[in-house]
Amino acid sequence: MLGSLRLAVLRFALAVALTLSAGVAAAHAHPHVWITATSELVYGPDGSFTGVRHTWAFDDMFSTYALQGIETKQKGVYTREDLAPLAQTNVESLKEFAFFTFAKAEGKKAKFNEPVDYYLDVKDNVLTLHFFLPLKTPMNTKEYAVEVFDPSYFIDFTFVEKEPVKLAGAPAGCAIKFDRPNDNSANAQRMSEDNFMNGDNSNYGAMFANKIAVKCP
Repeated sequence: MLGSLRLAVLRFALAVALTLSAGVAAAHAHPHVWITATSELVYGPDGSFTGVRHTWAFDDMFSTYALQGIETKQKGVYTREDLAPLAQTNVESLKEFAFFTFAKAEGKKAKFNEPVDYYLDVKDNVLTLHFFLPLKTPMNTKEYAVEVFDPSYFIDFTFVEKEPVKLAGAPAGCAIKFDRPNDNSANAQRMSEDNFMNGDNSNYGAMFANKIAVKCP
């Protein structure tokens, strides 16, 4: 069985081969990778919603493992060029998990193309991934929703307190409603009893989704 740390690394394909004794079931019971996030909903000149620009800062432990073995000109100083192969592998691996980003408008799910303008940087020993996730078909609608979460709840997404989500180039009057995950004990207990213990982990983390709703006049 894959250990929790190795599973985390495989999910992001960060080239760290670690094997621990914990089982997959135990790993899925709670998150093992923590991401601090901000997002920007980007609009085109015609006023249509074109995609999401994400900034994901990984937890200290994951950052440390991910940076092991990367050669740099100056010890402890990582340039974008140093991290470019890691960034490419990272975003390519996210495709399998739908980039943990889900959009819907008028009752229909929207699809994304693969990320562009991606790069990694390191500040205060924290590894941060930046990328733009373009919609396959821009949305020209007054209302839509975006959710960010890991369905298996292996990865925890926590948005920053101040300005967690912004609009970039949106038409005048557009407003955001942002709801953080409701992780109270009652929900956690129900999730454990109704989903995890019954073997249904396909959408385990939906109760911990970060929900963004946009409404324009």
